[in-house]
Amino acid sequence: MGFAISDELLGTFAPIVVYWVYSGMYALLGSFENYRLHSKKDEDDKNLVSKGTVIKGVLLQQTIQAIVAIILFKVTGDGDGTAAVPQSSFIVLAGQFITAMLVLDTWQYFMHRYMHHSKFLYKHIHSQHHRLVVPYAFGALYNHPLEGLLLDTIGGALSFLLSGMSPRVSIFFFSFATIKTVDDHCGLWLPGNLFHVFFQNNTAYHDVHHQLYGSKYNFSQPFFVLWDRILGTYMPYSLETREAGGFEARPTKGYKDD
Repeated sequence: MGFAISDELLGTFAPIVVYWVYSGMYALLGSFENYRLHSKKDEDDKNLVSKGTVIKGVLLQQTIQAIVAIILFKVTGDGDGTAAVPQSSFIVLAGQFITAMLVLDTWQYFMHRYMHHSKFLYKHIHSQHHRLVVPYAFGALYNHPLEGLLLDTIGGALSFLLSGMSPRVSIFFFSFATIKTVDDHCGLWLPGNLFHVFFQNNTAYHDVHHQLYGSKYNFSQPFFVLWDRILGTYMPYSLETREAGGFEARPTKGYKDD
């Protein structure tokens, strides 16, 4: 008798596996100083939380996400998870992906921005993520549990429901969104990175937000910069070579002192 893994189960746990595998690849590349946006010394000295604490925080968030995903699939599914999945055209699938991306971006932009503008929410919740002044890959989902629930878990649920995607399509969408989020926090500017080619919202763009001068800018995540541009929170920057090696994302003149 064969053993089959349901789409719901894959949709729940595949993004978690992808997170650790992809961030692990970046961890192995972290010693490449010529491609870092911050030096390894800065990563060790400026961050306000240990990597062990970060790992435990991410695992807690992923546990909550998995529980919510299981409940969501159970509520929206057919009860046994064995029904045949209808074939969708490429146009339909592309539309679902784009819709999900826009829904997730919109939800996260406004929630993320509000957490910065509310002194209470920033101090007690969102500041936990900003303990990583120098972001690195497996710290991408290091958040306060409540923030993880509000931004990522609820945002993901909304993008799933409003896009109309099936559990099978969600496997690919959430794995892709996970890879994109990890990439945005990896702290590396590697040549040939397609995310840097196709997305303005990328590693350097988000790194600016993690710096003190960028805390009121670049709230958009994880895909587009649409809302930052529309609402005036887009901080232009230039990528410059550091004398000691690597790169630095520097805000365009006139923004750093705002």
